[in-house]
Amino acid sequence: MKLKNAVIPLLIANIVVFILQIILGPDFTSTFMLVGADIFSRPWIAVTSMFLHGGGMHLAFNMYVLYIFGPMLESRIGTKRFLIIYFLSGIIASFASSFFYASALGASGAIMGMMGVTAILMPDLKLLFLAIVPMPLWVATIVIAMVDIFGIFVPHGIANIAHLAGLATGLLYGLQLKKQKHTQQKRFSSKTHLEKEDIDQYLKSGRI
Repeated sequence: MKLKNAVIPLLIANIVVFILQIILGPDFTSTFMLVGADIFSRPWIAVTSMFLHGGGMHLAFNMYVLYIFGPMLESRIGTKRFLIIYFLSGIIASFASSFFYASALGASGAIMGMMGVTAILMPDLKLLFLAIVPMPLWVATIVIAMVDIFGIFVPHGIANIAHLAGLATGLLYGLQLKKQKHTQQKRFSSKTHLEKEDIDQYLKSGRI
């Protein structure tokens, strides 16, 4: 059965795991969270830590961003590509964090990767930064990156390295998708006669 929507299952999975954290207690969380010293002996924690959260507000913020921007991006690039960037960003963020933090948890790296792709493909998308200040997404992305860079030098319990690693992964992936789109359009427009396969291929990749 082909998965047609990834955002809702991801939301449910994160919420269910958080409920398990509450029910089963700290031992459950510590078993599956990212522990920097164990990243190579237990590499799966790079994935499991993506579904753990440090509190209700941590979960609520990440799931809010996923719910607002996830469906928009998924409809633009397709479910398969959406899942690729979500997990790729989260895993890279986890591995980057393992070199700087003793432990970490949360979906923030994956969420930032998703935002990075969206910023490349839809840079002029208008949003209310902090629910107050209106600005295009590309400006908000720069502001968020600067806050995280500042946070590296002023430690405050947030894995800023994970945010930046996830964001960088998303930006690079977005640029690659944009390049593929441009190449496909150029190839399509240069043909004097279009076969059915040409049209099908363009339509398939043309939703980027």
